[in-house]
Amino acid sequence: MLKVKVKTIQKMFGISIFVALASQIHIGLLDSNFVVSAGIIIFVTFLYYYEDISPIYLGLLSGIMVYLMRLSVYLITGSNDNEVIIFYMPEILFYVFYSIFYRLSLNNRKKDNLGFVLIALILCDFTANFIEGLFRYFILTELNLVEVIPSLLIVSFVRSVIVWIALALFNYYNMMLTKKEHEDRYKKLLWLTSQLKTEIFWIEKNMDNIEKVMVQSYELFEQISNKQNSENWANKALNIARDVHEIKKENGLVVRGIKDITENELNDNGMEYKDINNILLETMKRESKSINKNIKFEFIVGGNFYTHKHYYLMSVLRNLIMNSMDAISESQSDAKITMIHSTSETEHIFQVKDNGEGIDENDIKDIFSPGFSTKINYETGEINRGLGLSIVQYIVEEQLKGKVSVNSKLAIGTTFIISIPKRFLEEGLHENIHC
Repeated sequence: MLKVKVKTIQKMFGISIFVALASQIHIGLLDSNFVVSAGIIIFVTFLYYYEDISPIYLGLLSGIMVYLMRLSVYLITGSNDNEVIIFYMPEILFYVFYSIFYRLSLNNRKKDNLGFVLIALILCDFTANFIEGLFRYFILTELNLVEVIPSLLIVSFVRSVIVWIALALFNYYNMMLTKKEHEDRYKKLLWLTSQLKTEIFWIEKNMDNIEKVMVQSYELFEQISNKQNSENWANKALNIARDVHEIKKENGLVVRGIKDITENELNDNGMEYKDINNILLETMKRESKSINKNIKFEFIVGGNFYTHKHYYLMSVLRNLIMNSMDAISESQSDAKITMIHSTSETEHIFQVKDNGEGIDENDIKDIFSPGFSTKINYETGEINRGLGLSIVQYIVEEQLKGKVSVNSKLAIGTTFIISIPKRFLEEGLHENIHC
């Protein structure tokens, strides 16, 4: 936790210095003392993209850095007017109040609406400028506040439009990068699928061999039970053992082949959680339609992060959601599945909730056991193999060093809770990011 705070402080100092340097690049506007500074453009851009940084702290630090930068430049030029020390001070107020109003007007959901963002930026800029003007009017008595209000409005509009254009361009650039990344993933997926089909051939071939071994085993059982052909029992047992050994060898080759494909072909850099969330949401919507269930999905993202464990996380969440879908009948009209992501200081927490049939209290202790299932179709004899939840428990506890628990009541619904340490999900070359 301390390491994260140190990194955040270092990041804020780096940004504030960058803003201070950029503030020296500006153009005058309307023959007034107001300027369009590159500093505010850089400042708002960082506010927009770095949600893990407190806007108010960054505003205060940036304002101080800009103030010190202006004083330094003024002193380097050989001037020694002491009044300049006070003259530049109100700029600190501008950055502080801009960040306060930014924090109050924009949140994660509203940021997706660029039209609203533009209006909010204009209001933030004008209000912060107006408060700076009040200070200069009442404390420094250096300007007529009423006369400069039109200039404040125009400057606020121009600066905000420039910032808005910069943000729109950044969003477009990120969208293009995401599109390219998805295209690359799709091409890789096609190639991967073609390779996996070869392995599937060997799996299907082994299924036939397994069926033959089962027949031989049953025949041997019948002969032993009826005490028939006892002289052939040893040979048949040996043949069964030999066939099982061959099946094991071929399965070993298949497993090794699949591992080589997934480890080499899928050697990508990881994913952001928001992308995992979007893929799951769209996939589960299609899945629910394919099984004729009208289910409402609600996915809540508590914070974005980058992970190299995206396949593990995708598998865990998918299995839990599929389990919830199985617990909902086709006739249920108010069916709903909710997935909530939240964070504590040390953990990522995922909750998958459904309002399905629930789990009997006597069965809860066994639901993570391989082979256990409460889902049997008595008309067809088809049974759910019960591997989903055992796989979830294995991945969460063994691979991700987390914990999984369940709460359920019959006829009310079920909630699965997954907690995974941040250090396991967020480890890798990338820092925790928030976009």
